[in-house]
Amino acid sequence: MTTKQENLETESHPLEPFLPENARILFLGSFPPPKKRWCMDFYYPNFGNDHWRIEGQVWFGDRNYFVDLQKKCFRKEEIIDFLNTKGIAIYDTARVVRRLKGNASDAFLEIVEPTDIRALLRQMPLCKAVATTGEKATAEMCRALGVENPPTVGKEVVTTDGLRLFRLPSSSRAYPLAFEKKCEAYRDVFEKVF
Repeated sequence: MTTKQENLETESHPLEPFLPENARILFLGSFPPPKKRWCMDFYYPNFGNDHWRIEGQVWFGDRNYFVDLQKKCFRKEEIIDFLNTKGIAIYDTARVVRRLKGNASDAFLEIVEPTDIRALLRQMPLCKAVATTGEKATAEMCRALGVENPPTVGKEVVTTDGLRLFRLPSSSRAYPLAFEKKCEAYRDVFEKVF
């Protein structure tokens, strides 16, 4: 007998891991939103998500540094150049998922195939830190790395092999924290890593 969930289609990750050779930190989300919400073919593609605004504010003092206001999209090439220059890698904790409600909410995202996070880290010998940007991503990262006590928002834990794990507040506007407070949390992590 099959369940309703088993009848739902699976969705494979639409992007390759972004892993600069000089990466010192790996950002892990859960999974991209549905394509209809994308304004660019890259990570954090939803124009209503503040990830790139936070990065712009933290690094350049301008929340719109990576934003094309006229086109209502993010400046993908500038983002990629920035990530390569700084050494920031990005991927997600799930490779294959089922969307139980057809939306971007982590609460209704079933992970069918998790990402092999250790395999990603082996490709980046300088990377000594991982930052998650949500509860589901944090739980999955900790499961994959054998960490029993996950970091709480704004905190870190260190694994037995010295890997620093940070839990950042979600950059989704649905997450109930002021933009400025999110920027402070991201800035704190970057100051510790860079």
